[in-house]
Amino acid sequence: MVATLFVNAALLLQEATTSWDLRSMLHSMSTLALIVVFILFVLSIYSFGVMIDRALMYSAARKQSRVFVQQVAGALKDGKLDEAIAIAERNKKSHIAKVVATGLSEFQSASQQVSDSDVIDAAKRGLERSVAIVHAEMKRGLSALATIGSTAPFVGLFGTVVGILNAFKGIAANKATGLSAVAGGIAEALVTTAFGLLVAVPAVWAYNYFTNKVEAFDVEMDNSSMELINYFILRRGAKK
Repeated sequence: MVATLFVNAALLLQEATTSWDLRSMLHSMSTLALIVVFILFVLSIYSFGVMIDRALMYSAARKQSRVFVQQVAGALKDGKLDEAIAIAERNKKSHIAKVVATGLSEFQSASQQVSDSDVIDAAKRGLERSVAIVHAEMKRGLSALATIGSTAPFVGLFGTVVGILNAFKGIAANKATGLSAVAGGIAEALVTTAFGLLVAVPAVWAYNYFTNKVEAFDVEMDNSSMELINYFILRRGAKK
C-alpha cells in the first residue's frame, strides 16, 4: 500500500515537472497573465532605475559635502562670503552647499536692502526655503518605490487569481482532477505571485534605506542652517 502511494506520487511529480522551465510556463500562460507579468517587469525596471539614480545622487552629495565643509570653513572664518559662495557653486551636488549658498546670498542681499534687525530674519526665511527645496529633490522618486512596494504584491495576486481560474477551467474542460489538469493554471498562479514578490521586496527595502538617508541629510541641513544663522548673528554683532 505504502509502495503504491510512493509510486503514484513519483508519477505525479514526473508529470508535473515536465516542461516546467520558465520559458515554457510563460509560453503556456494566458494573455491576461502575460499582461500582469509584463506590468510587473516594467515596475521592476522603473524601481531599479530609481534605486540607481538615488544611490548615485546620495553618494555624490555625501562626497561633495565633505569637501565643501572643509573648504568653506576657512572662507567663513576669514569673512570671505563671496569666496564661500563660489566654493558652494563648485559643489552643486552637495545638499549642504545648496543650503549654505542660498543663506549667504540672502544675507548679502538683505544686508543692502533692509535694516539690521531684518537681515537675520530674511536669511532664516531663505534657509528654510532652501532646505525645503533640497529635501524635495532628495526625496524625488521615493514615493514611487513605496507605491511599487505596496501594490506589486496585489498585481501579482491578481495574476494568481487568474491562474487559479484557469486551473478550474482546465478541470472542467478535461473533466479530470489530476495534477495534469491543473498544472498549467497553478504554474501561472505561482509565477505571477513570485514576480510580484520579487518586485515588491527590493522596492520596500530600498524605500526604507533611502528614507533613512534623506532623514540624515535633513538633520545635516538643519544643523548647517542653525550654524550659519549663528555666524550671521555674530558677524552683525561684530560690526556693531
